[in-house]
Amino acid sequence: MNEYIDGAFQKKLKELRNERGWRQREIATMLGMSHGSYAEYELDAEPRFSNLVKIANLFNVTVGYLLGVED
Repeated sequence: MNEYIDGAFQKKLKELRNERGWRQREIATMLGMSHGSYAEYELDAEPRFSNLVKIANLFNVTVGYLLGVED
């Protein structure tokens, strides 16, 4: 998906995590994944759609917001 709109996903994900004061390991646990898998999302990995929805729900934002296509 076009590297999630030029890295917007990775930037938004890190911003949301920092705003809440959460660590990567905490979020990984909440999402039921390994710390390494979550850390890759903040670097450059593209999650499956099902994980994208889980992340959006965790942060109470839309998938569109995470992808940088809506505010």
